[in-house]
Amino acid sequence: MTAQALPREPQQDRSRATRRRLLEAAIGCLASVGWAGTTVAVVAERAGVSRGAAQHHFRTREELVTAAVEYGSDVRMAQMRERLDALADRRPSTLDVVALLGEMYTTPLFRAALQLWVAASSDEQLRAQVVPLEARVGREAHRLTVEALGADESVPGVRETVQATLDLVRGLGLADLLTDDSARRTRLLDQWAATLDRALGHRPDRESESDLP
Repeated sequence: MTAQALPREPQQDRSRATRRRLLEAAIGCLASVGWAGTTVAVVAERAGVSRGAAQHHFRTREELVTAAVEYGSDVRMAQMRERLDALADRRPSTLDVVALLGEMYTTPLFRAALQLWVAASSDEQLRAQVVPLEARVGREAHRLTVEALGADESVPGVRETVQATLDLVRGLGLADLLTDDSARRTRLLDQWAATLDRALGHRPDRESESDLP
């Protein structure tokens, strides 16, 4: 009796899997070796695919890296939604939300985005692709933060305060790029959560006991 051949993986599924490996490899390259070291050849090798296969999906490095950061941004937003959904049985405290944001802006995904921002600052063509992408990510991050905090943006100043929170955690992510800034970041975010509670008219779960340097 002849053994029945196993069904082959559909070409479309293989193509999607290859594309995803390339995107994840590009994020890893950006985070570890920066823009200069992230070439199509290096990414293809890290992803375990041929350079020809990589160029079938992405013709240029700019195309590959922009798609990778967009993919990474979607992953960052999905992770934030999942973490907040896990707290659905109770409204997360302001400190919970601020700490979650702090984590989001210190991941390899954020480091990869930073490398792209630096490259785009001196490359007009790349900047034209990155600016609308980051605007979309910024709007979604703001929306999720407002929702998580239960903030009322009809109150004057609340929208700006929420945006200041996002600007703060982004800046702390930058500070963490060269050295481990986790201890100072924890103290700052703890203090900011208490400040944010007062600005939003919340009764904090606990008062911050942090002493800033």
